[in-house]
Amino acid sequence: MHKQIKKMVFLSLLVSMGVALGFIESMIPLPLPLPGARLGLSNLVVLTSLLVFGNKEGFLVAFLKSLLLMLVTGNVMAFFYSSTGSILSCLAMMGAIRWIMPRISSIGVSLIGASFHNLGQVSVACFMVWNWRIFAYLPMLLLLGIFTGFFVGLGSNFIVDQMKRNNIVFKE
Repeated sequence: MHKQIKKMVFLSLLVSMGVALGFIESMIPLPLPLPGARLGLSNLVVLTSLLVFGNKEGFLVAFLKSLLLMLVTGNVMAFFYSSTGSILSCLAMMGAIRWIMPRISSIGVSLIGASFHNLGQVSVACFMVWNWRIFAYLPMLLLLGIFTGFFVGLGSNFIVDQMKRNNIVFKE
């Protein structure tokens, strides 16, 4: 029972850190001519939870992060973009971890997640305005996603290493 409580506490901390990072990130304007582009720092907790806890917990962290961020910011439209991107990204990272993780690092998994996150968000935008030309915006977001995905993966490596050093490993 003690291990389950410890696991729940760590998952709660990851969700709250994801919400805090997402909230702070939404207030920082990027000096880029890409509307809506963000660094994706809150996705750090999703990748970390997938690597440390597993698929079910990682998916839960991704969904709760998006839901709670909507409640904190009050931006309902952002929820559709965020949740679709997070869920698609999470599914892609779960597949990458399961099938190709030994051949690529967590940075590679993060790059895959960033790409699918961007794909999900652009797909929602196309659906919202009913214009497929918005997909022309995707290559620019994918380029930014390479940069941000690299640093999210690097950060996740650091966090996972620290958790392993402190014997905080829950994946079975």
